[in-house]
Amino acid sequence: MKYGYARVSTKDQVLDMQIDALRKAGCDKVFQEIAKGAKADRPEWTTLLNEIKSGDTLVVWKLDRMGRSLQHLIKTVNELISNNIDIISLKDPINIITAQGRFMFNVFASLAEFEKDLIRERTMAGLKSARDRGRMGGRPKGLSEKAKRSAGSAEALYKQNELTSDEIATQLNISKTTLYKYLRMRNVRIGSVNND
Repeated sequence: MKYGYARVSTKDQVLDMQIDALRKAGCDKVFQEIAKGAKADRPEWTTLLNEIKSGDTLVVWKLDRMGRSLQHLIKTVNELISNNIDIISLKDPINIITAQGRFMFNVFASLAEFEKDLIRERTMAGLKSARDRGRMGGRPKGLSEKAKRSAGSAEALYKQNELTSDEIATQLNISKTTLYKYLRMRNVRIGSVNND
């Protein structure tokens, strides 16, 4: 039996083009759903995987319709192949039905995985090099110069006890949470003055 699977990522997208192409390709049954690629919950895909069996063929518009990520796609394709299920992608230049097509798919997948590993290695080497030179990654600790000035103003206004905390935050164009953060950083006891 020949099964089709169509998926779009948002409700704004239309499945019609994929479904028409799958029916034209001779699919006996077409499963369709709207689900983001990274979304784990894809009930139609799960139903399809439970129904398809050895000797059947799965037809998709593009290979990326099948996987949530590259790793998930590779795993899915290899599981289907090991279960003797042929895969046809209408828009990808790789024919996974043939031994050459499966080989090419795995070469491309390996290259993508290799590239990801290289990026990770370069990132780790760069962070180590920066640490060796005394630089640490991440957001710098403490306040910027502008924030320090705002914290000083916040402390002065709070201690004047003429404005409420909401009014001070509004005047400084900061949130009330940021106001309290600034006051704590300047060791001002919150509630020490009666302006809340």
